[in-house]
Order: sequence, then C-alpha cells, then structure tokens
Amino acid sequence: MIEFSPETIEMIIRSVSVIAAGLALIAGVGPGIGMGYAAGKATSGVRRQPEARGAIVTTMLLGQIISGSTGIYSLVIAIYLVFA
Repeated sequence: MIEFSPETIEMIIRSVSVIAAGLALIAGVGPGIGMGYAAGKATSGVRRQPEARGAIVTTMLLGQIISGSTGIYSLVIAIYLVFA
C-alpha cells in the first residue's frame, strides 16, 4: 500500500475540490440557455397574442425563477467546494 504524507493528501483533496467546483459551475450553463430560450418563446408568444401578455409574462417569470434556482445551487456548491 502506498502511504502519502499529510501535505500530499491535502494537495490531492484541494485539487479534486477545485476540479469538482469547475464541474459544478458548468451546471450553470444549462439554466442560462434554458432561460434565454424561454424568454425568446415568451417574446414570440406576446408578439402573436398581445392580449395574453400578462399571462405569458407571469408564466415565463415563474419558469425563469425555477430554472434559475438550479444555477444558484450549483454556484453555492462550487463555493463550498473551493472554500471548505
């Protein structure tokens, strides 16, 4: 069995934590794409039916909030991994 010094073990853990934080931040790309797509579709819907603007915008904003929360969760996890 290979034995590592405490400094080496700490360096390995720190390196893996930084890599995991980077991967967690990649999870923020999906919500950004989805939110942009939803906003585009809502704009298109309002253009087609201006009288339904209130319902379309309300539904879009609710979807934006829900999908944005996953990006915030990934940011919180990344910060925790870097500074823990």
